[in-house]
Amino acid sequence: MNIATPIQILLVEDEDFDVARVRNTVKLFASRIRIADVVSNGNPALDLLNSKPDKYDIVILDFQISGGLRGEELIQRIKELDPLVQIIVITKMTINMTDLEFASSLLKAGAFWYCTKYPGNIEEYVYQPTDFILSIFNAFEKKRLEKQRLRSDKRLMKNIEALLDAKAILGESKPMQQLKEAIEKYARSDANILVMGASGTGKELVAWNIHLKSKRRFESFVPINCGGIPQGLVESELFGYEKGSFTGASAPKLGLFEVANNGTVFLDEVSELPPQAQVKLLRVLQEGEIEKIGRKSSVAVNVRLIAATNKDLSKEVNEGRFREDLYYRLSVVPLELVPLRQRGEDILLLFDHFLTYFSADLNIPVPEVDPKAREILLNYKWPGNVRELRNVVQRLVLDSEGRISAKDVSHPMILRSPLYKEELASLKEFGNGQVLPLREMERIFRTNYFRYVRSISSSDSNAAEKLGLAPSNFFRMCKELGLKP
Repeated sequence: MNIATPIQILLVEDEDFDVARVRNTVKLFASRIRIADVVSNGNPALDLLNSKPDKYDIVILDFQISGGLRGEELIQRIKELDPLVQIIVITKMTINMTDLEFASSLLKAGAFWYCTKYPGNIEEYVYQPTDFILSIFNAFEKKRLEKQRLRSDKRLMKNIEALLDAKAILGESKPMQQLKEAIEKYARSDANILVMGASGTGKELVAWNIHLKSKRRFESFVPINCGGIPQGLVESELFGYEKGSFTGASAPKLGLFEVANNGTVFLDEVSELPPQAQVKLLRVLQEGEIEKIGRKSSVAVNVRLIAATNKDLSKEVNEGRFREDLYYRLSVVPLELVPLRQRGEDILLLFDHFLTYFSADLNIPVPEVDPKAREILLNYKWPGNVRELRNVVQRLVLDSEGRISAKDVSHPMILRSPLYKEELASLKEFGNGQVLPLREMERIFRTNYFRYVRSISSSDSNAAEKLGLAPSNFFRMCKELGLKP
């Protein structure tokens, strides 16, 4: 063992005779082991550890020092103060090294090792000098490895925090606040999650956030686009195969579930899985095992599954295209993402975020945006959701000359005039095909419209402002429409 600087030891011992025995025991290794300080009581030992952080590698501790803080309580206090420092206990309480109950209490308190002093007929050394010296070297090595692991964990945490910043979910609307709360809550468990939402709403971003906030965050996150894998290759891609299992299988292949072992698998467009792959996926969820092509026995895997779809899976089940038992296994926790058009002011928040991002990417000043242009952006339906908004901003930044006007935004190459389903029902649906009195029609329209405006607003006051009403009038009208108790 190469040690550049000697192992630094704090000795807690109240008998001069035993201090001399410990010093004598380590004397032959003076170049590698140094007793830096000696104290006779637990309290001054804590003071030294507190005033000189990371100075000591090992504390050699007499279990029965007289007075003050001692025993398991002192061991616990030392570990609370410096979790990395290792503690070796020497004691006269027993000469029986197989006293497992005593040993267990010391280890539970935080000690690394213990040995007996033995009676006073051993004049010069602590009992079993070889074992004692080895325990010091082993304790130092344990501290070194724990310190190295701590540094690695800190680096990993910085990477995780950087990823979380890069993949932050932006939005202050009520649906997004509820989504963030759900992510925080469900990330703590290993329950399967089904993320539902239209294309471009950020389903993979949600899956990333769940993974990065979970206990599996240091493990792999493997996204799989089920719709992008040819049907004949789905099973081999997901579950792998053995060498020689079919023509052309010249080497074994790890499936993506094996690659993600102990981490998270994100199955995007899960509704596109063919029936045979659905059967095998069900086995993974039920048994924690995969069946590789060409292998007789199963392979155990431990993954957290997050699935996503832009289809109504319950409808797919009813029409026989998706297994019902698999649907219930996947949707233990269903999360539904609202389309961008229902997120109100989040549209402008995201617009400004992407504007800053793409301007920095091109190393140009952030363009100014005319108020009228913002109004157009806010009222646009965004059929492509956040993905469309991102692309629109990128085009605007590329074309802008320091300012983005309403004319720039309204250009057909920027905002198209898409076909989309209306937010409100058609006039025919209002009265189930019947002609209603105008007053009744107005009441139905107001009810639906007030509900819609409130759903995309952060508060009643914000909804009132959008409708051009005083908050008190908004509240009164909501009561009249039966929207408030």
